[in-house]
Parts: sequence; structure tokens; C-alpha cells
Amino acid sequence: MTSPVYFWNLRASLKAPYAERIRRLLARVGFAGHVEGGELTAIKIHFGERGVTSHVQPLMLKPVVDFLVKAGARPFLTDASTLYVGQRGEAVSHAMQAALHGFDPLLLGAPVIIADGLKGASQTALPVRGGKHFTEAFIAADIAGADLLVSVNHAKGHELAGFGGALKNIGMGAASKQGKMQQHVSTGPLVVIDNCKGCGACVSMCAARALSLADAPDGGKKIRLDAARCVGCGACFLACRHGGLEIDWKTDVAAFLERMMEYAAAILVGRAKPSLHISFVTNVTPDCDCMGFSDACICPDVGVLASLDPVAIDQASIDLINQAEPLWPSHLPKGLKPGDDKLRALHPHLPPAFGLDYAESLGLGTRRYELVAL
Repeated sequence: MTSPVYFWNLRASLKAPYAERIRRLLARVGFAGHVEGGELTAIKIHFGERGVTSHVQPLMLKPVVDFLVKAGARPFLTDASTLYVGQRGEAVSHAMQAALHGFDPLLLGAPVIIADGLKGASQTALPVRGGKHFTEAFIAADIAGADLLVSVNHAKGHELAGFGGALKNIGMGAASKQGKMQQHVSTGPLVVIDNCKGCGACVSMCAARALSLADAPDGGKKIRLDAARCVGCGACFLACRHGGLEIDWKTDVAAFLERMMEYAAAILVGRAKPSLHISFVTNVTPDCDCMGFSDACICPDVGVLASLDPVAIDQASIDLINQAEPLWPSHLPKGLKPGDDKLRALHPHLPPAFGLDYAESLGLGTRRYELVAL
């Protein structure tokens, strides 16, 4: 059994410019038939960290919003707070960053709503069925509560996951701070004692009472972590402004990918209606849009994909990237040819399927797809 993945190769004309091509692409998927009047529709997108230029641009998103509105949906643009402290670590800065990158509700016809609330703690626990690692997942509340879900994805490499597409955008991106923490690490934050100023801001933020201040040899106070109490909510990262608490990125990558896929399954598998996935295989950078810069692309722009199957669209995106001509100068090693695995050349330690085989086992979709050209 294969899943259809609809594909536009970016060719356009005066009679069929960009907006018309996107409308035709989305019409082929059949998602509009699942929309009932007034359904609140979350468009999960990455607004791009400051300094990034390769993320999906507002102009590219406008026809998607128009299509959904015409179908009867009430869309809103959304993302959840990052685990690390940056321009998207809480809702105020995150919304301002979206505005700085041009995501204007009056121009796009959809508001920006940060889905996990002011400080990343507004979440809904959803069940994970058949997973190895979790029985429940902590999801940004306004994504979990939306009537319909659309993921708009920038297909690219990723410094940890190897590939960022629909399942990364949803599984990691739609998790609350606690959910992101659970996927990355299971032992709580890493205490950097030399950076601690003893201010106690993180202690007051820690609802689990896992953090406290203890006497230090210099006569002051330093942070202490009780790992047994830590629930991995990630609130302390937002509280600490001195680097006294950091993310411990050391993790088993294969297990990390499995945890991420379990989160994606919690969000997608139990939904009453199918979700729509749109992937822009353009500006294919070696790393994600969280990096604060956009490196040279590893291949030419390929096209735009749409499907109701997140596994199929991710597999198709990976295949199209690998089939494309390698570009230099880029982070790619020299000597690659079209058909070589560009993403694993960048990150050789990654499992060949990037976790998509595990996603299949969770009922998220199939890696077997039919590419249907527009």
C-alpha cells in the first residue's frame, strides 16, 4: 500500500503563477473535503530564529492560508516555545520574532498564536500508544486543542535529527517545554556551577522543588539539583540568565528519534480528521532554522510537496534531496554525486531511515509513496 505525495516542481507561468500552483497542489490532496465551517485550524510553522533567512517566508504561506479560509477553516499560525533561551523561548519574544520576519496577521489573514502559552507551560497530556519510551506526551495546548492541523515544513538537514521535515516540525516543534525536555534528555538540566550567580531565580520557577541553593566554598550560594525530583519541564532554562543551567545534548540519537516519533504519533494518530502536510524542499540548508544563520544550500530548490501522510512526505523529501545535484560551496563533503545520501554524508552517525521506520510502526504512515506530479 502506498500513499500519494503530490509534487510541484516550481515551474510557473503567467497563467499559473505561484499562488495558483499552490492552490492546485492543495486541491489535489483532498484536505478541503475534511473541513467543516469555522473549524479552528493550527498551521504549525517555524518562524525562524533571528539571523535565519531560509525558513518558509510569509509570501509563500499566503496562498495556503487563503486556500484554508476558502475551504471554511479559521486558520492561525502557531509554534511552541524553544527549550533553549533565545528569541523564541517565551511567547512575547516569540511573537515579536514572528512579526520581525513578516508574519503579519493583517497581510496573511491569520493571527500568530504561540501554542504553549506565555512561558511554555500551557500543555495537554496526550496518550502514546505502542511506544517504547512514553505512555503520554506533553503537547502545546493550543495545537492539541485545534480542530484541524496543518504542518508547513522546511525540508532541510538537522544537526541532531539529521533531517527536519513534517515529523520533526510536529513531534518536537509542537511539544511544550516539558515535552521537548523529555525528548532530548531524561536526567534533567546540566548544572554549570561556575556560571551560577546564586540569584535563586530558577529555584522559584521550579514547581517540582528539584532545585535549591546550597552553601558554596566561597561563602555564597550555588544551585543544587535533585535529579530524582526533576520532571524535565524545562522552566529553569527560561529563568536562568547566566548559563548556570544548560541542556545536556548528549543523547543516543536513535533513541532520540524514537522519542520524537512517539510525540508525533501522540499528536497525529488520535486526531478525528486527517492532517495536511506541506513541505517546501527549497533553500535546503545543512542545519535547522534554529541556528541563528542560514548556511549555503546543499542542493538546488526541488519543489513543494503535499500529502495527508507525514511519513510518506518526509521519505519523498529525503529522496528528492538525495537525487538532486549536490551544490558547492556548501557543508557537503566533496565528491558526492546525484543519488548519494547527502544527509548522512553530513551526519554519518545517524540511522539510515532517520526514524521513519519507527514512525511506520507507530501507525503514522508509510515510507512507500507514489509521487504525483502536478
